[in-house]
Amino acid sequence: MSRVGKKPIEIPKGVEVKIAGSSISVKGPKGTLNRNIDREIKVAQKDGNITVERAGETKVIRAKHGLYRALIANMIKGVSEGFEIGLELVGVGYKAAKQGKNLSIQIGFSHPVVVEPPQGIEIGVEGANKIKVAGSDKELVGQVAADIRSIRAPEPYKQKGIRYAGERVRKKAGKVAKVGAAA
Repeated sequence: MSRVGKKPIEIPKGVEVKIAGSSISVKGPKGTLNRNIDREIKVAQKDGNITVERAGETKVIRAKHGLYRALIANMIKGVSEGFEIGLELVGVGYKAAKQGKNLSIQIGFSHPVVVEPPQGIEIGVEGANKIKVAGSDKELVGQVAADIRSIRAPEPYKQKGIRYAGERVRKKAGKVAKVGAAA
């Protein structure tokens, strides 16, 4: 039995869960999320808890058991608390600014890069070099943060670029001239 899959998911106050066949809908103060569930996975709601069970014992079904339990738990946490990822801009002259809902980043290119957030995602700027990506869908928040980071990923020589908050980039040594080479 899956250790993750067998844990019941507690439904907090203010969150409403509807299970209809192979789909689940979670509604809370931060929004509404929907997901289709695989047919081999059974989801049941009892006494303010959600349990996830599997129909068979094949390797694929066992793997999906814990996966769908974690996805449903993330949906419930997202609509009640939300998710947030921080990014940092490291480099001389690198800065971020809000333009309405959009994010404008000066990151060493000849032009500012404008990022338009998808529906359900909020992008905030703290100071000139810190960005916060927030929303109720964990997958979407992570994807938007990864897309922003990929505009200029941190490089290992000068360590300039966009990195996750707290991310450590290992510094590489540059090229070294040969000593004692005859000309």
